[in-house]
Amino acid sequence: MLFFGNKQKKILSDAHLLGQWGQKQCEKFYKVNGFKILARNFSCKTGEIDIVVGQSDGTVVFVEVKTRKSEEYAKAEAAVSYSKKLRMTKAARLFVKDYKLENIPLRFDVVIVIPDEKGKPQIRHYENAFVP
Repeated sequence: MLFFGNKQKKILSDAHLLGQWGQKQCEKFYKVNGFKILARNFSCKTGEIDIVVGQSDGTVVFVEVKTRKSEEYAKAEAAVSYSKKLRMTKAARLFVKDYKLENIPLRFDVVIVIPDEKGKPQIRHYENAFVP
Protein backbone atom coordinates (compact mmCIF):
# COMPACT_ATOMS: atom_id res chain seq x y z
CA MET A 1 0.00 0.00 0.00
CA LEU A 2 1.45 3.29 -1.06
CA PHE A 3 0.16 6.61 0.14
CA PHE A 4 0.56 9.99 -1.43
CA GLY A 5 -0.23 13.64 -0.80
CA ASN A 6 -2.69 14.56 1.94
CA LYS A 7 -3.28 10.95 2.96
CA GLN A 8 0.47 10.49 3.52
CA LYS A 9 0.68 13.68 5.57
CA LYS A 10 -2.29 12.64 7.69
CA ILE A 11 -0.89 9.16 8.38
CA LEU A 12 2.60 10.45 9.14
CA SER A 13 1.29 13.12 11.52
CA ASP A 14 -1.00 10.82 13.51
CA ALA A 15 0.79 8.14 15.56
CA HIS A 16 -2.36 6.00 15.86
CA LEU A 17 -2.99 6.00 12.09
CA LEU A 18 0.67 5.30 11.42
CA GLY A 19 0.54 2.36 13.82
CA GLN A 20 -2.57 0.96 12.14
CA TRP A 21 -0.95 1.33 8.72
CA GLY A 22 2.18 -0.45 9.94
CA GLN A 23 0.19 -3.28 11.45
CA LYS A 24 -1.69 -3.80 8.16
CA GLN A 25 1.62 -3.90 6.29
CA CYS A 26 2.93 -6.44 8.77
CA GLU A 27 -0.18 -8.62 8.33
CA LYS A 28 0.29 -8.51 4.56
CA PHE A 29 3.93 -9.51 5.00
CA TYR A 30 2.98 -12.57 7.03
CA LYS A 31 0.12 -13.57 4.70
CA VAL A 32 2.39 -13.37 1.63
CA ASN A 33 4.81 -15.63 3.47
CA GLY A 34 2.15 -18.29 4.11
CA PHE A 35 1.06 -17.45 7.64
CA LYS A 36 -2.52 -17.25 8.88
CA ILE A 37 -3.66 -14.34 11.05
CA LEU A 38 -5.06 -15.81 14.28
CA ALA A 39 -5.64 -12.65 16.33
CA ARG A 40 -5.15 -8.91 16.25
CA ASN A 41 -4.52 -6.64 19.21
CA PHE A 42 -4.92 -9.33 21.86
CA SER A 43 -5.11 -7.46 25.13
CA CYS A 44 -5.34 -8.45 28.76
CA LYS A 45 -4.47 -6.91 32.11
CA THR A 46 -0.86 -8.09 31.85
CA GLY A 47 -0.06 -6.84 28.35
CA GLU A 48 -0.88 -6.74 24.67
CA ILE A 49 0.15 -8.59 21.54
CA ASP A 50 -0.17 -6.76 18.23
CA ILE A 51 -0.64 -9.82 16.00
CA VAL A 52 -0.76 -13.56 16.55
CA VAL A 53 -0.08 -15.66 13.45
CA GLY A 54 0.04 -19.35 12.70
CA GLN A 55 2.82 -20.87 10.65
CA SER A 56 2.16 -23.84 8.35
CA ASP A 57 4.19 -26.13 10.63
CA GLY A 58 1.82 -25.38 13.54
CA THR A 59 4.01 -22.82 15.30
CA VAL A 60 2.11 -19.94 16.90
CA VAL A 61 3.96 -16.65 16.50
CA PHE A 62 3.40 -13.63 18.74
CA VAL A 63 4.35 -10.46 16.87
CA GLU A 64 5.33 -7.05 18.17
CA VAL A 65 5.00 -4.40 15.43
CA LYS A 66 6.92 -1.14 15.67
CA THR A 67 6.07 1.47 13.07
CA ARG A 68 8.04 4.68 12.75
CA LYS A 69 7.92 7.47 10.20
CA SER A 70 11.71 7.59 10.39
CA GLU A 71 14.63 6.49 12.51
CA GLU A 72 16.27 9.88 12.56
CA TYR A 73 16.62 9.89 16.35
CA ALA A 74 16.68 6.21 17.35
CA LYS A 75 16.33 2.73 15.93
CA ALA A 76 12.80 1.34 16.27
CA GLU A 77 14.21 -1.84 17.79
CA ALA A 78 15.17 0.17 20.87
CA ALA A 79 11.46 0.50 21.71
CA VAL A 80 11.22 -3.24 22.37
CA SER A 81 12.46 -2.98 25.94
CA TYR A 82 12.85 -5.66 28.58
CA SER A 83 9.58 -4.56 30.23
CA LYS A 84 7.77 -4.70 26.86
CA LYS A 85 9.05 -8.25 26.31
CA LEU A 86 7.93 -9.21 29.81
CA ARG A 87 4.39 -7.82 29.28
CA MET A 88 4.19 -9.52 25.90
CA THR A 89 5.32 -12.83 27.39
CA LYS A 90 2.68 -12.63 30.13
CA ALA A 91 -0.02 -11.85 27.57
CA ALA A 92 1.17 -14.76 25.42
CA ARG A 93 0.91 -17.14 28.38
CA LEU A 94 -2.69 -16.08 28.89
CA PHE A 95 -3.40 -16.46 25.15
CA VAL A 96 -1.95 -19.99 25.23
CA LYS A 97 -4.06 -20.86 28.28
CA ASP A 98 -7.28 -19.30 26.90
CA TYR A 99 -6.98 -21.07 23.55
CA LYS A 100 -5.57 -24.33 24.95
CA LEU A 101 -2.35 -24.15 22.95
CA GLU A 102 -0.13 -25.91 25.47
CA ASN A 103 2.42 -28.23 23.82
CA ILE A 104 2.41 -26.20 20.59
CA PRO A 105 5.65 -24.55 19.41
CA LEU A 106 5.69 -20.81 20.15
CA ARG A 107 7.84 -17.97 18.88
CA PHE A 108 8.18 -14.22 19.45
CA ASP A 109 8.91 -12.03 16.42
CA VAL A 110 9.50 -8.30 16.10
CA VAL A 111 8.63 -6.48 12.88
CA ILE A 112 9.74 -2.93 12.12
CA VAL A 113 7.76 -0.99 9.49
CA ILE A 114 8.99 2.34 8.13
CA PRO A 115 7.58 4.05 5.02
CA ASP A 116 10.10 5.16 2.42
CA GLU A 117 9.88 8.56 0.70
CA LYS A 118 7.19 7.22 -1.66
CA GLY A 119 5.13 5.65 1.14
CA LYS A 120 6.19 2.09 0.39
CA PRO A 121 6.68 0.04 3.56
CA GLN A 122 10.22 -1.01 4.39
CA ILE A 123 9.98 -4.08 6.62
CA ARG A 124 12.59 -5.58 8.91
CA HIS A 125 11.55 -8.95 10.32
CA TYR A 126 13.29 -10.39 13.36
CA GLU A 127 12.23 -14.01 13.58
CA ASN A 128 12.50 -15.46 17.08
CA ALA A 129 13.58 -12.01 18.29
CA PHE A 130 13.57 -13.08 21.92
CA VAL A 131 12.98 -16.12 24.07
CA PRO A 132 11.09 -15.62 27.33
